[in-house]
Amino acid sequence: MMLIHPQFDPAAIRIGSFAIHWYGLMYLLAFAQFLLLGRLRIRAPRYKALGWTYKDLEDLLFAGVLGVVVGGRLGYVLFYMPGFYLSHPLSIFKIWEGGMSFHGGLLGVLLALYWFANKKQTSFFVVGDLVAPLVPFGLAFGRLGNFINGELWGRPTDLPWAMVFPLVDHLPRHPSQIYQMLGEGLILGVVLWIYSSKPRRIGQVSGLFLLGYGVCRFLAEYAREPDAFLGLLGLGLSMGQWLCVPMILLGVYLMTSFKSKVAG
Repeated sequence: MMLIHPQFDPAAIRIGSFAIHWYGLMYLLAFAQFLLLGRLRIRAPRYKALGWTYKDLEDLLFAGVLGVVVGGRLGYVLFYMPGFYLSHPLSIFKIWEGGMSFHGGLLGVLLALYWFANKKQTSFFVVGDLVAPLVPFGLAFGRLGNFINGELWGRPTDLPWAMVFPLVDHLPRHPSQIYQMLGEGLILGVVLWIYSSKPRRIGQVSGLFLLGYGVCRFLAEYAREPDAFLGLLGLGLSMGQWLCVPMILLGVYLMTSFKSKVAG
């Protein structure tokens, strides 16, 4: 028997003409888990000593959301379709038409963390180590939203769990959104949560996130259909894979190079 994508209604909730779409709902769930798990994180002695409060988490979330949206959009423009947007600069602002880059969003979040660290007069990596275990679970909600919307589908395959996405074609394909939800989402989130539950050298938790996400995304890209307007690039790798290479290298560096230990 062949699995077929259910083609969900894009609206999760409808009340008359008002509708909440699945992807918007996934964002809300991602933000909610950030605040919920963040409250548990700031109870650790090393963050109590810095005087972290729930208001700090809210400020950090707000800055992070701006970083995701602005960085994600600009990353897509620069990494994936620079020629098109150079010719149509006003289209950069048409976010509702789609087009976001995780790696661009990551750069935006890093800038938000830098701003917040200066505000708190603490180390950038202290903030990064706090946030890192909270990110993968939010990513898992995002990939679930991709699956519900039937977007970012996988490459054709004959594996038993292959799925047909009728809006694309009638070929059985990898449900790559589920792979990413499990790998760079749930599994990485659990690993980071356990790893960060004990004192680590400054930067190690951030490094494990970069390394773990980079490896999971790099592997998942072998099952994900490359962007039609880009295809595969050098060495038969996708743009997503090439963008993961510096993440992996930086993650290894942070995991192995820093010597300062966090108290608590």
